[in-house]
Amino acid sequence: MAPKSDKTDWGDEHNVLTVTVLGCTGDLAKKKTYPALFALFLHEHMPPRTVVLGYARSPMTDESLRDKIRPALKGPKDKVETFLASCFFQQGEYGSDDPEENAESDPPVFGALGDRVAALEDSRGGGFRVTGHRIFYLALPPSVYPPVCANIKRACMSPTGWTRIVVEKPFGKDLQSSEELSAGISKLFTESQLYRIDHYLGKELTQNLVVMRFANRFLAPLWNRDNIANVQILFKEPFGTQGRGGYFDQYGIIRDIIQNHLLQLLCLVAMEKPCSLSPDDIRDEKLKVLRCIEPVSTDNVALGQYTNGPGGEAYLDDATVPAGSKAPTFALCVLYVGNERWDGVPFIIKAGKALNEHKCEIRVQLKDVPGDLFAEQKVRGRQARNEFVVRLQPDPAIYMKMTVKEPGLGMELAQSELELLYTQKYESTPIPEAYERLILDCINGDQQHFVRRDELVAAWKIFTPLLKYIDAGGMNPELYPYGSRGPVNADKLREKTGHVLNLTAKDITWAVDVEGD
Repeated sequence: MAPKSDKTDWGDEHNVLTVTVLGCTGDLAKKKTYPALFALFLHEHMPPRTVVLGYARSPMTDESLRDKIRPALKGPKDKVETFLASCFFQQGEYGSDDPEENAESDPPVFGALGDRVAALEDSRGGGFRVTGHRIFYLALPPSVYPPVCANIKRACMSPTGWTRIVVEKPFGKDLQSSEELSAGISKLFTESQLYRIDHYLGKELTQNLVVMRFANRFLAPLWNRDNIANVQILFKEPFGTQGRGGYFDQYGIIRDIIQNHLLQLLCLVAMEKPCSLSPDDIRDEKLKVLRCIEPVSTDNVALGQYTNGPGGEAYLDDATVPAGSKAPTFALCVLYVGNERWDGVPFIIKAGKALNEHKCEIRVQLKDVPGDLFAEQKVRGRQARNEFVVRLQPDPAIYMKMTVKEPGLGMELAQSELELLYTQKYESTPIPEAYERLILDCINGDQQHFVRRDELVAAWKIFTPLLKYIDAGGMNPELYPYGSRGPVNADKLREKTGHVLNLTAKDITWAVDVEGD
C-alpha cells in the first residue's frame, strides 16, 4: 500500500513525479492541462524529476504528440522544447464499462500504461531506486471514469509513493447519477486520493475571498442580514454554444455553471470563519452553508433560451442541438441560506449565454442608509446603495461603490469607487491561471480548492428537484435575443427580491446602468 503523505521532498533525488494525462488528444488537455503544466515548469514550480505521459486511443508517437501541443505553449522557445522533451505518449484503450470484465482481462487493459510509467520513473532515477509518485488526470467524459479508475487501480498504482486521481466536472446530472459515479470511484480510491476539479476555485479572486473576509476587520461587522440587502453572483457570456450545443444540451446552464461554479462562490461568500486554514476545516464550513439552503422553489427561478438577435443566431439554429430543445441557456435562481447570519437575505444567482457582455462577479448590496438626510438630492425616489464588488473576469478587480459629493458649490450626489484593479496594481506580476494553481495543489497534496463528496451531495440536493421538473417539461424557457441582457422575467424576479439598481444624480438612464446586472 502506498504511504499516506501530503508533503513530498522534491529536493530528494529519489522522488519522481509522473503526470499521466488520459485523453491527451482532446480540447481540454490541449487548451488547459498541458499549458498549465508548462506554466508550472516555466515558473519553476514543477518538481525537477517530472515526466508527463499522454494516453489516448489514437495512434501517435512521442514526437507527434509534442507537435500537437507545441502551439498551445506560450513562452521562450528553448523552455518550450525543454518541457516537451519530458512529454511522452502511450496508446491504448480505456476498457469495458463492466468493472468485473476489466478486473478479469488478461493482460490488464492498462498493463502497458503501468509498465511505461514504471520505465519512465526508472529513467529519471539516475541509477538509484526511485520513489514514484503518480497523478492521473482524467481529461475524459465522466461516462468513462468508472472503467478508467478500475484499470488504474488494477495496473497503475505506485508501489512506492502516492497515487492521486484528478477528475473534471460534470459530476453526474443529478443527485442519483452523481452518487452512483462517486460510489463506484470511492470503492477504488480514498477521498484523500480524489481531486475533483472546479476550476473556479482556482481563480485568483476566488482564492482572495477567504483573505478579504477574515483578514479585514471593517468587513466583519457588515457581513450579515442586518446590513446586507442581497447578494448577486453573476456569470455572463457574450457568445452562444459555438457548435458545442450537442454537449451543452445534455446539461443546460444550471448544471453547467450554477450548480457547481456559482454555488461554490456562494459558499465562500456565506460561510462562517473556519477554525483553521486546513482543507477540511474550510470545506466543513462550506458544507454547513449548503445544508442550510432549501431546494430551489420554482417560484424563485427564471429561465431563458437565446434566439436570433443582433449578436448571432438562435440556440436552435446550432446544427448539433436537437430540434425543439427546451434546454435553458439562461437561468436566474434565488436561494436563501437559512441560518442566523443570512436569514431572509436573497442570494441571486444568474448565468447565461449569448448576453450583452462578458462578466463574472459577486455583488454584495448593502441596505439603505437609515435616516434620509439627503432627501432633496434623491433621484427616482431613493439614494444609491453601497455595494462591495468582486469581479473575477474580465479584468479582475475589487471595489466598493459609495456615495460622495460632487465637487462644486452645490450638493449633488454621485457614486464613486474605492477600487483595486489587478491589471494596474499588479501589472508586472504574473497571475496564474486556475488550472496551473489547482494542478500545483494536487502535486502538493492540498485539497482545499477541490470539491469533497459530501459537498457534491448537498449541492445536488438543492437543485435536483428543480432539474427533474425542468426536464419533465414543467418550465419552458422564455426567449431572449442574442446579445441582450436576458429574458424579461428575470428582471421581474430580481426586482421582487428587493434588489435595487444603483442610480445616482449623475446616472439616471436605466438603459445605461448595466452594473446592477
